[in-house]
Amino acid sequence: MASEPNLRDLFRDDAPALPRIDAATVIRRSKRRRLPAQVGVGGAFVLAIGGLGVAGLQGFGATDSASTMSTTSSDQAPDQGGDGRGAENAQGLLGGDATAVKRAPADRINLCGGTLAEVAPNDLGLVLTADFPDAPAGGSPVTGTATLTNTGTRAVAGYMSPTPAITLSQAGTVLWHSNGPTILSIQDVTLAPGESLTLAASFTPVACGVEDDSAEAFRTDLPPVAPGEYQLSAAADVTVDGNAVLVAGPAQTVRIG
Repeated sequence: MASEPNLRDLFRDDAPALPRIDAATVIRRSKRRRLPAQVGVGGAFVLAIGGLGVAGLQGFGATDSASTMSTTSSDQAPDQGGDGRGAENAQGLLGGDATAVKRAPADRINLCGGTLAEVAPNDLGLVLTADFPDAPAGGSPVTGTATLTNTGTRAVAGYMSPTPAITLSQAGTVLWHSNGPTILSIQDVTLAPGESLTLAASFTPVACGVEDDSAEAFRTDLPPVAPGEYQLSAAADVTVDGNAVLVAGPAQTVRIG
């Protein structure tokens, strides 16, 4: 095999002429060879962007659904002192910066066997009240409504979950509260002073325990409550101007059994 010429040989007067290189041909052939690779990379890039878009949309959906309930809520209620469950959960976020304060969402301010939370009035003048008929004893769900009313002096525009949290209690002790999966949807809220919005709601006249709040779902064989008078209260997170406001109202007394 011929050896490579050194520089001295290349520059001799009698050295053979080097072949002429056609730059245009070399560039054209190089482009042809690189084109398939470029197409492949381009396709992967489009797919990557597409995947990012899907993930981004999914992320925005989760964010919107989370904001519907509570913009910055934690999964568990904060420590209450005493039995560690109940009233201080309800202090919540009352018109403040949703990114600055953390609290439990509306469906976690009252936990099984804990003390019924006392929710302070909000600055918007929104009040949420439960309206249920008396019900027979047993473990069957009871349907009713929850009414959101603007008792303030200015119009309110925002959104909330279409399923308010309902709590069944007696003598200030939580016996049952809304639980389980909910539909990830948004209910628009546009209320002038004095206007109301009525939402469908339900509760089950049974007694849950601490272990039910610790599990993924309530037990299916919870014992029915005894006949007597009980209190039903409603709560919801209403997001207005980016702030998740905890809204509740006076409890309703119902007869069961």
